[in-house]
Amino acid sequence: MAVYSIRGINVEFPFEAYPCQIIYMDKVIESLQNKCNALLESPTGTGKTLCLLCATLAWRKKSLGKDHRNNGQGGAFPTIVYASRTHSQLRQVIKELRRCSYRPKMVVLGSREQLCVNEEVNSLRGKALTNACHYLCQKHQCNHFNRLPEYLKNNPDIGDEPVDIEDLVNIGKDSGPCPYYLTREVHKDVDILFAPYNYLISNAYRKYLKVNWNSSILIFDEAHNLESLCADSASFDLPSALLSACISEAQECVRLASARNDESANPENFALLKGLLLKLQELISQVPIPEKNEGFTKPGPYIYEMLKSLNITHETAPQLIGTIEEAAVLLDEEKQRTATSAGSKLGIIVDMLKLIFRENGSNHADAYRVHVQELEQNSTDVIKGKASRTLSWWCFNPGVTMQDIAKKGVGSIILTSGTLSPTDSLAQELELEFPVRLENPHVISSNQLWAGVVSTGPLGCVLNSCYSNRDVPEYKQELGNVIVDFSQVVPDGLLVFFPSYNLMDRCIAFWKDGSHRNSMTIWERICELKKPVIEPKDSSLFPAAMQDFSEKVQDRSISGAVFFAVCRGKVSEGLDFADSAGRAVVITGLPYARVTDPKVKLKREFLGEQSGLANVKFRRSTSLSGSMWYSQEAARAVNQAIGRVIRHRHDYGAIIFCDERFEQRSQQSKISVWIRPHVKCYSSRYGEVISDLARFFQTERSNIPARIVTEQEHNIDCPSIIGE
Repeated sequence: MAVYSIRGINVEFPFEAYPCQIIYMDKVIESLQNKCNALLESPTGTGKTLCLLCATLAWRKKSLGKDHRNNGQGGAFPTIVYASRTHSQLRQVIKELRRCSYRPKMVVLGSREQLCVNEEVNSLRGKALTNACHYLCQKHQCNHFNRLPEYLKNNPDIGDEPVDIEDLVNIGKDSGPCPYYLTREVHKDVDILFAPYNYLISNAYRKYLKVNWNSSILIFDEAHNLESLCADSASFDLPSALLSACISEAQECVRLASARNDESANPENFALLKGLLLKLQELISQVPIPEKNEGFTKPGPYIYEMLKSLNITHETAPQLIGTIEEAAVLLDEEKQRTATSAGSKLGIIVDMLKLIFRENGSNHADAYRVHVQELEQNSTDVIKGKASRTLSWWCFNPGVTMQDIAKKGVGSIILTSGTLSPTDSLAQELELEFPVRLENPHVISSNQLWAGVVSTGPLGCVLNSCYSNRDVPEYKQELGNVIVDFSQVVPDGLLVFFPSYNLMDRCIAFWKDGSHRNSMTIWERICELKKPVIEPKDSSLFPAAMQDFSEKVQDRSISGAVFFAVCRGKVSEGLDFADSAGRAVVITGLPYARVTDPKVKLKREFLGEQSGLANVKFRRSTSLSGSMWYSQEAARAVNQAIGRVIRHRHDYGAIIFCDERFEQRSQQSKISVWIRPHVKCYSSRYGEVISDLARFFQTERSNIPARIVTEQEHNIDCPSIIGE
């Protein structure tokens, strides 16, 4: 165990730290000591999670003195809340915690779907599972829930050693207590709480956390998409089909309440609810939409005008919410009686109303836009027979969410990821000050990375996937020829990222079309060199595609596999293609969002308005404009895709930009800082690209045995298979 003195704090680290790790821990401690926020970018593979845990827990231990535990004092010392996007990522964080010498009392929060061990209900999903759980617990008919008090009494040390979701589920199965409610009790008195993002950024989840927010430490790991998640959590979409389902449920409640002989439910309340929802449906259907593609848009506060016409206001909303919650209970009891598993849709109306009529009034509405969109004509409402419409209330200022969190008096908010740049615009979007910032280099040597911009293909045709060029046959032909050559030069796993599913599908269809040439098709030539896997749009098919790719990469009887994927798709987010799984990543273009998308268009307009106001008020020219945001979103998507390779200290790989626009300084300035110095522009020298790549892989294949050391001698895992 190595010990490093950083800003007067002795940090115990399980391995010898690299210089970039010392720098990272220094920035973490600076943020904590000064009670300020931090933006910390460090490439995947630099051990940032381990550094973050060791530095934070060392600071905490020093601050508490010898007694570095809360000792059941109900959060006597500020709680550390560590959030990441998914539970699979949190599982890796807890794995890193086990490598530390520090043992804070901890717990990880999860959903009922992940933690329920009651065989009667754990096969259900969503609202159906939640309602069934509530029903059984209220009736004391769940033995796991009933065993919880006795278990807590006999096991006060739960959480003293790191436990993840699987450990909690096994406790429930072996010892009997409900893992879900166990975490709800234990989290009230822990030193560090692990949870997915939504437990912090969703007001509905956050208010149920029993955390001492004052001076607390909030850590957002994998925070590259945090601003969009914050905006989405504060927004809603209400499609007409969903509203129709709610109307049907209200009608069902009228029937159920009327059939009862007691006074536990008043059918008139549910009849009024049904009438109100019908009026809302009619109101949405009457909204004038002059241009179907444009939709109907109004400023955010217009939502209050719409609902006021239905007598739904800040004063009346609580009573309406109460009625809907009564309806949900009634439906749940009926579903328990009839053993049906469908979840209630009415709860979504509750979430919508709570979002609109927040505790702090309606000041936040200026950050919103009301939008009504009419869908295709073949999508019709089953009840009214009218064109299907969606009522949306979109938040375009993620700072609304972050300000709610900051106002609780938290000490430090630390955002970290492999791809946060450009940090100025991220800070502006979140409306927080981040005095501490870091863009860390990688731990690899410069010879372990090849990065180049390929502007033309073997026939001299320019590579540019802009909208005006992407359907040109010559472009698709040339891009296909380039992929064929890379499939021959790059060993093992090759990742090819397209700007969109649509472009990927059209390119692959073109490459399969034999009418373009007399010999083998481009697709057949690719398949001769590497076995292809295509990222599916349907998320339910994704695990099978990943398994298929993994098997093909590890199959020594073939020369590897190529994964055709999409920027912002599942392949580009949070997956590990270490070592042979990802020897090179090809970026075929800039993944700009569709300019005609109403949400994208309104976001750009909103930022344009805000930028103009800021420049007038503060006389500054650095405000985030709509066009800047649009460009930076594409750059972040590229950086995320790039991050799939070079996953640890001894890994090596190539990053190939197959679009001439990456030669521009404005585009290269948005590439992750650790990659920029290595990028070489080949202009029209395509032959040099292939020879350089071949030389790079030949050299690195011979060098890798000399670099590999045992796991005990370095501090970063060297996985050889795909994992999250």
